[in-house]
Amino acid sequence: MASDGPSAAIDPSLIAYLKAHGEEELEVGDKLHQLIATLNRSVSTCQGLLSRIHSTPTSKLSPLLKQIEDDGIKPEIEHVGKLAQFASQYPYYKYNGKWSRSIQNVVSTLLLTGWLGGVGTESRPGELGRLLTINEVGQILNVPVNLKDKDAFHISVEEYILALTDITEELSRLAMNSVTLGNIGLTVRISAFIKDLFAGFQLLNLKNDIVRKRVDAVKYHVKKVEDVIYDLSLRNLIPNGEASS
Repeated sequence: MASDGPSAAIDPSLIAYLKAHGEEELEVGDKLHQLIATLNRSVSTCQGLLSRIHSTPTSKLSPLLKQIEDDGIKPEIEHVGKLAQFASQYPYYKYNGKWSRSIQNVVSTLLLTGWLGGVGTESRPGELGRLLTINEVGQILNVPVNLKDKDAFHISVEEYILALTDITEELSRLAMNSVTLGNIGLTVRISAFIKDLFAGFQLLNLKNDIVRKRVDAVKYHVKKVEDVIYDLSLRNLIPNGEASS
């Protein structure tokens, strides 16, 4: 027999809450998609400009780096700032998977540009072979790094390490192209840097499977450049002072 008492149906307020929550999730997701898409376009522009380093003689590298900074890095900084401002309103670990690869790409463009002598400051001018620290990357992008006490947007250590593995691949390619351009000194310098970086990686206790596999793959970049150096040595094309490095 049906009861004449209050209905046992689900409280309408719960349904309203779930509906509002779902709509908010969609709105946040759509906004993040727009921000990340815009950022990715800036990254693509920057990567396209950086690809020219493989056919640019050292004597003409400075103008190219200036263009990379103006047309590539600066827009990246602007769009990372907009993403950080919006994303910090919501739980970091709930959404960071949406932008992590994009941020990794931004960091790699900064690291490569910095290594080539770009993104200098008044206090520390750019110089060839300079490796930007994660803190310097954060300062350039105007965002925090490796946050532990706050659930907000930041550059993670994992993103920084993955970006480092990206530039080893790009530098190994540059090492070979530098031989074609007649800059054997740069090839030798790249070889020393990649070997030192890989040696440093071996000291890390990496628990993230993706990071560990990417770091392990750096040994192939080391081997690629070592083969180039070996061939140059056989041809007596490396000056004695550089060969020892």
